[in-house]
Amino acid sequence: MADLLRLATPLGDMIAVADHALRLLEFHDRPELPAELARLGALKPGRNAVLEALKAQLRAYFAGASADFDLPLAPEGTAFQESLWAALRAIPAGQTRSYGAMAAEIGRPCAIRAVGRANGANRIALVIPCHRVVGATGGLTGYAGGIARKQALLRHETVSFPGQAGAKRAVLA
Repeated sequence: MADLLRLATPLGDMIAVADHALRLLEFHDRPELPAELARLGALKPGRNAVLEALKAQLRAYFAGASADFDLPLAPEGTAFQESLWAALRAIPAGQTRSYGAMAAEIGRPCAIRAVGRANGANRIALVIPCHRVVGATGGLTGYAGGIARKQALLRHETVSFPGQAGAKRAVLA
């Protein structure tokens, strides 16, 4: 049975689920959260080593000390989704990529809409940084945590981790 923990962040509370690996990290007000929790099966309020490491790494992230998350992950998706999620983890903090660029990155240049769906199916927010994907013109597009949060996350990363932000800087709109 996995442990469930509510974590306070500057952008609102998040719900985390982990056993031997992180299975879910979502903002508490995401509409799909109840269904996502139900799919994970039996859960109990609690703490474990993975959740304690996540808590410390989130604290460092929001303090601007580190954008690196080093946790065992169990995202549970299709092979296509998992290939996209792995590619998302390679986008440096403070940078963005378009859906089209991500489709090309995973070797499926015509699968732009599928990339959008897979991006939206990510259940491990921030650690698998789906917020770093933007529209073809660089505009902020859908984010399950809300566009205002996406904008705040990108602004935080651009300001806090300037050494990682390069030519493809985040759009701050």
